[in-house]
Amino acid sequence: MLFFFSLMIGSLISISSSTWMGMWMGLEINLLSIIPLMNNNKNIFASEASMKYFITQALASTIIMFSIIMMCKFESFIWLNNSFMLTFNSALLTKMGAAPFHFWFPEVIEGISWMNCLIMLTWQKIAPMILIMFNLSLPKFFSIIIILSMLIGSLMGLNQISLRKIMAYSSINHIGWMLGAMFYMNSIWMYYFLIYSVISINLILLFKMFNIFFVKQLISINLNFMAKFLFIFNLMSLGGLPPFLGFMPKWLTIQNLINLNHLFLSFTMIMLTLITLFYYMRITYAILMFNSNELNFKLNTSYSNFFTTSVNLSSILGLLICTNLFNIL
Repeated sequence: MLFFFSLMIGSLISISSSTWMGMWMGLEINLLSIIPLMNNNKNIFASEASMKYFITQALASTIIMFSIIMMCKFESFIWLNNSFMLTFNSALLTKMGAAPFHFWFPEVIEGISWMNCLIMLTWQKIAPMILIMFNLSLPKFFSIIIILSMLIGSLMGLNQISLRKIMAYSSINHIGWMLGAMFYMNSIWMYYFLIYSVISINLILLFKMFNIFFVKQLISINLNFMAKFLFIFNLMSLGGLPPFLGFMPKWLTIQNLINLNHLFLSFTMIMLTLITLFYYMRITYAILMFNSNELNFKLNTSYSNFFTTSVNLSSILGLLICTNLFNIL
């Protein structure tokens, strides 16, 4: 609990700081707090994952500090300042796992528990994202990052059988959408991140409830109708298929990118998202079409958890509620 609170405090220090040093210090507190949370005696891969994460994040923090010092030193030289701003943004993109700086992200996600996956996919992206939002310059650079993130997140997820790696590559794809949402209005990024977090919480709670880590486990266990219903609809919502909640932030992002005349970027984003939707549909095919007569292990199939049910319903019916609310307002 102590490390969890210091993890949150580190991110809040970073995003609310008025100085470069305070921002860097918040990122370091956040890093040093998550390492003990990642270690797990029941999982032999957790130590390896935490070491990979620590080395990558420490390297990115060093680059951030170097960029800050250089930007302060050469403030009067505009071209040098822009170069170091590019380095600074690259280090922040490394911290959140955006392509082409994503090399560590799927490997780390693969070695940790579902609850730690949830922290990595949601909370750990807040501080780097908001710091990029504060320093959003170099639109051509970020357009390249968006296309690369969506390309790698789409194509690399196609041949995965591990659900944790699928969630990791899906997250890389969504990072591209979030960066695109920042181009027009910061509030759209906030809507996108909140909705993505809700859908991720839904899926990860379901995976944890049934102790599922691989696609083949969805075939080898018996899921009742309600479980199949929740899995399928949440995956479709994560892919951004209407009429689910996940469609709304993508709709807003595309609409605003078109208003800014980023036509090629918006077209590329839509096309590459269809690939991610393909591998979500492949998982739903496994859930629907195959059924085992015997249980391979004991399952807790109780749906009395009010929180899980209510959050799932918000993901499924959220678009209808939100659009009606906007019409009333």
